[in-house]
Amino acid sequence: MPDPGSPSPPVSPAATSHIGPYVLAKAHGTPAPEAPAAPATPAPLLERVLRGPSGLGTAGLSRAPRAEPPAAPRPEPPEPPRPETPEPPPPAEGRPVPGLYHHPVPEPDPVRVEEVSHRIKRWAVDEVEAYPPEWEDQFDGFSVGRYMVACHPDAPTVEHVMAATRLMVAENAVDDCYCEDHGGSPVGLGGRLLLAHTALDPLHTTEEYAPAWLESLGSDAPRRAYTSAMEYFVQLASPSQADRFRHDMARLHMGYLAEAAWAETEYVPQVWEYLAMRQFNNFRPCPTITDTVGGYELPADLHALPAMQRVIALAGNATTIVNDLYSYTKELASPGKHLNLPVVIAEREGVSAKEGYLKAVEVHNELMHEFEAAAAELAASCPDPRVVRFLRGVAVWVDGNHYWHMTNTYRYSLPDFW
Repeated sequence: MPDPGSPSPPVSPAATSHIGPYVLAKAHGTPAPEAPAAPATPAPLLERVLRGPSGLGTAGLSRAPRAEPPAAPRPEPPEPPRPETPEPPPPAEGRPVPGLYHHPVPEPDPVRVEEVSHRIKRWAVDEVEAYPPEWEDQFDGFSVGRYMVACHPDAPTVEHVMAATRLMVAENAVDDCYCEDHGGSPVGLGGRLLLAHTALDPLHTTEEYAPAWLESLGSDAPRRAYTSAMEYFVQLASPSQADRFRHDMARLHMGYLAEAAWAETEYVPQVWEYLAMRQFNNFRPCPTITDTVGGYELPADLHALPAMQRVIALAGNATTIVNDLYSYTKELASPGKHLNLPVVIAEREGVSAKEGYLKAVEVHNELMHEFEAAAAELAASCPDPRVVRFLRGVAVWVDGNHYWHMTNTYRYSLPDFW
């Protein structure tokens, strides 16, 4: 693993060689050539700027050269699965939400998916004991290896993918055990989240009280998972990248608390209030580490640009509404009242469940278009190769997130609204 204090590898000038006439036209204020119309495909500008080659056979075209050889096809007959980890099932075809604006992605590298799936289960079950045996089917059904490989096709090594995968599993352990499915409750959530956050953002205290805090980090599954995942992450991340992640996790925890407060008081927020909560209780920590997982660094001053912050916020907002839409039937079938965008629209705007759902699709689509427009504008106005690469990584994460939701038929099914 690279020294976390060492400078990021330089980006070659050839890294921007894919920028084509659409970007050049916008950057120089001249009319752009007319793009061919094609439904459900990326806008030409964003296609040229943000999307690079991905999928099998394109590893050599990535800006971040792999530190490992491209995975070779598995010989026939296939090797038997490892006894402790069943071979991941082939991806389901899935069915996209009708009318949802999205982009298809190549199938993630199956060899890398299998390796990540094996490593993450070994880590979650044996190393940090995040899940008891009775939850094993749910862990397998989460398909987190396929999820993260799809979202990070430019990761130079499996260990880079694992950094994101451990954090994803740890975040879900907190959500499940503190907030929702497996013993979670809004009552007392703030205290639990604060103490768990110290696993990411260490407590600096006196010699007398430090041992009790250190001991607490192993006291439950979420804190064990957070502690271990962060220890691995900081071996790849620079201090600035690690601090950026801690900040985004604080945002996430604040969003959890807002949702919990509404649950305790049985308050259904206005639609705009719900969307404000979802800007914090969302996937933002995941795409914002795309540079760490890609093996490079977007400098702090470029990450902090207001235009970059808008792009990241819109990406997080759009991907979280994707979750609302695909998890809609799952949440309706679970006990209690679950707030999601379709439910809030239906209740607050006095429309049917179907109308609320279809309007939520429209909200998602508008957020996606705003995200793509903002990303394209930033890429054209600030054509630093690191900015362009980071924007592309965020866009790929957005698409990979949709791919996982659409194909994870173990967890999700669509309502009968069409």
